[in-house]
Amino acid sequence: MRTVLSRPDFRLLFGGLLASMTAESILLLALAIWVKDLTGSDGLAGATIFVILAPRMLAPLVGWFVDRYPRRPLFVATNLTTALLLTPLFAVRDAGHMWIIYGVAALYGLSNLTVGAVLSRLIRELVPSDLLGEANGVLQTVRQGLRLIGPLAGAGLYAALGGWMLAAVGMAGFVLAAAVVGTLRVADTPAQPADAPPIGALPARAVGGGTRVGRWPVELVAGLRHLASEPALRRALVGYGLGSLVMGFTESLIFAYVDRGLGRDAAFVGVLVTVQGIGGLVGGLCSAAVLRRVGELGTLAAGVAFFGPAALALAYPNLWLGFAAVLMAGVSLPLTLVGLHTLIQRRTPPELTGRVAAAAEAAIRCPQAFSIGVGALVVGVLDYRLVFALVGVATLLAGAYLWRGRQLSPPTGPSGRFRVPAPRPAPEDRNVKVSTLARNPGR
Repeated sequence: MRTVLSRPDFRLLFGGLLASMTAESILLLALAIWVKDLTGSDGLAGATIFVILAPRMLAPLVGWFVDRYPRRPLFVATNLTTALLLTPLFAVRDAGHMWIIYGVAALYGLSNLTVGAVLSRLIRELVPSDLLGEANGVLQTVRQGLRLIGPLAGAGLYAALGGWMLAAVGMAGFVLAAAVVGTLRVADTPAQPADAPPIGALPARAVGGGTRVGRWPVELVAGLRHLASEPALRRALVGYGLGSLVMGFTESLIFAYVDRGLGRDAAFVGVLVTVQGIGGLVGGLCSAAVLRRVGELGTLAAGVAFFGPAALALAYPNLWLGFAAVLMAGVSLPLTLVGLHTLIQRRTPPELTGRVAAAAEAAIRCPQAFSIGVGALVVGVLDYRLVFALVGVATLLAGAYLWRGRQLSPPTGPSGRFRVPAPRPAPEDRNVKVSTLARNPGR
């Protein structure tokens, strides 16, 4: 990690992200606790996370937008907009204002998706290919490490001063992130010029005076087309997507586990998430080493599989066993994200990075959002212990599927550098000359 942090440009980006990630770590769980406190419902509390993830359905549109505009100004503008979106939280007073929390959560989810797509391209521009895994590992280590203090800090602020303080801290974090990254110097050129044919898709036919017809819809789904055509990415999305179909159940189940199983109030979820942060810190620190040994798909497989025994352990309500389970779940998260993000960055042409990153986020988060919604319903019908057991078995099977395909993304070679195949060229129409891929200014 010292190698990538020795780069001044990455350190600057890292500083801005540290501010925004701190705001996120304080806000996300606290919003769910706020809803639980207002309504007394485990399902409605878990549904807060569902509302945040629901905008992932707009991923093709977001990715198309990100690929057409300069990344640094877009990152700055999105963070400033996110800070502004938090202001309605100051008006929340009772359960009748719960719709305000949900509305803010939905808009926050949309801005978070945008920032994620922009960030994927920014990292690729700033960091050489052989340091991408290390860069992603550094960010995940910090993100997971913040779970050690963020959730407890958010719960403490909410308990002591109310929800308005959460909004104030979140706004300050996003504004600071915009200010720091605003000083970053990168080549702020659109990833895809307005007159360039869409990469990864067949050029649209010219009609009349040469106007392209139907080009916009084709550009919109170009990220999905690339994910479907690249074998390693396709397997990653299928395996992780299937795992996400059940992982989302835990967002509502954890409230039932704390309430019915441990007999504690909803704020104790913050303690468990903090323990999960310890596991996330370990997973983040180990992720680059795991990536070098088993490759991107192998790292993703390990992360998904680690979630299995954690869910199985949570089927039995015991405080110390619960700590061990959430610790293991914490290890799994950075492994999955580092494996997936590095795979996307290495297997995607620069012009498609925004759309592919957003499409991958949707392919993973939409099933997860669906499962969170279902989980909010089943937690009131089925025994939460049975559902935890089903989640454990399903994620172990998804991890095994990913592990079987790990040869599609080989680990580090004898020279110490990744054996990375070149991104597959975009299909071309024989009668239309497609412009050469723009050089990555970060290389």
